Amino acid sequence: MNQVATLGGGCFWCLEAVFLELRGVVKVVSGYAGGHTTNPTYQAVCSETTGHAEVVQVEFDPNQISFRDVLNIFFTIHDPTTLNRQGNDIGESYRSIVLTHNPEQVQVVKEAIEAFSSIYDQPIVTQIKPLEVFYNAETYHQNYFARNPYQPYCMGVVAPKVAKARKLFTSQLLKH
Repeated sequence: MNQVATLGGGCFWCLEAVFLELRGVVKVVSGYAGGHTTNPTYQAVCSETTGHAEVVQVEFDPNQISFRDVLNIFFTIHDPTTLNRQGNDIGESYRSIVLTHNPEQVQVVKEAIEAFSSIYDQPIVTQIKPLEVFYNAETYHQNYFARNPYQPYCMGVVAPKVAKARKLFTSQLLKH
């Protein structure tokens, strides 16, 4: 039976593009979670009034990739030490957050944070919060990088993260 991880680490286009490269990942959906507004729109989330973060829901086959491997990739492809920021993307909607689906995930996230704490010079500020509700982002955000590889943000921000993932992760984790 497949499992789901809900992760926020800056712009959802970046996370989605990397996770779609991984063996065992069945589906990735960009969306919003962690806030207080019902049915938020992209414009509302960007206004920083909803409390939501841009997140991805990663559906994966645990027989091919573990939740811990998903987290290892997550903590490698974004900077979990910057509060409400990833690069030039600034605001609560770009925070580092793991929205958990069960108590077992909470424990694995805490273990991953502890392990990664020795790698980073600054403290990890990733929020751990139970998922209450996930809202799909608008259709044009789904599979954005694959459909818009020459868009300036994709070329300057998303493509380097995908290249980093391809370089760092073993062929055992990558689909190609």
